[in-house]
Amino acid sequence: MDETSGSTVPRRQLGRLLTQFREEAGVTLDAAAEALDCSRQKVWRIEKGLVPVRIIDGRAMCARYGVPAELTEIVIGLAKETRAKGWWHSYGDAVPTWFSLYVGLEERARQLRQYDGELIPGLLQTREYATEMFRRKSPTMPVAEREKLVAVRLQRQNVLTRRLPPAPVLKVMLSEAVLLRSPLDRAGMGDQLRHLLEVGTRDNISIRVLPLAVGPSLASETGAFVILDFPTTFGRYATEPTTVYIEGITGALYLDRPAEVTAYEQVWSSLDALAPDEGQSASMIREILGERYA
Repeated sequence: MDETSGSTVPRRQLGRLLTQFREEAGVTLDAAAEALDCSRQKVWRIEKGLVPVRIIDGRAMCARYGVPAELTEIVIGLAKETRAKGWWHSYGDAVPTWFSLYVGLEERARQLRQYDGELIPGLLQTREYATEMFRRKSPTMPVAEREKLVAVRLQRQNVLTRRLPPAPVLKVMLSEAVLLRSPLDRAGMGDQLRHLLEVGTRDNISIRVLPLAVGPSLASETGAFVILDFPTTFGRYATEPTTVYIEGITGALYLDRPAEVTAYEQVWSSLDALAPDEGQSASMIREILGERYA
């Protein structure tokens, strides 16, 4: 199986878990490879989440590391998931490999904290807004391909309304400029702002607007970003570390080193201190809607 086979996030989670088990047992990579009767490289690739994992290999590793039965069953469950594909795989090349990882992480997160100073975040976009943004990004793209990209974006929004597992909490910070700088006509942008007001009433969604009058925040140096927090499903064994996602025009950065995450936590704290609460922000959105897009 190659590196694009199966689901990336379970592979990462299983690799991290098996690494923790091996290190706690004091087993070297070479000793683990000997127990599995395989190469050291294979064990390394499993631990780095680069390949799907066979159930027989998962059991053999747990036996060598002395993993308790209940945790072994978790390993087996994750090993099965490493061969499954997420819904986004059915869209083929419409979801590039570098973004496929993010969609998987988004599906697993318990909380998403997102800042954007230029655009409405994808999880909160209307169909018309999303279509226009893809048109501007690739004006010569065939309509059918563009519609596929829009479909992926709208399908992603289902994560916010699912029942099981519980939908993640989404906390969004927007610059006021996002509401004033419209890529659509008055009616289209009006619909988008009304959509923000509607989804902002959900218990798991918080939308706050950073007024232009407060001046530049620390986020002016970082640009748009998402901080993803994950549940600790396995007791003291974390499924995923808090990760910062930064998207560019041709790829993305995934930052999870403690110093990197701390830096972005500080940026978020500065936004939290400057932005009005949800009620005041909703009033700002309604005021802009009435003045510019009614």
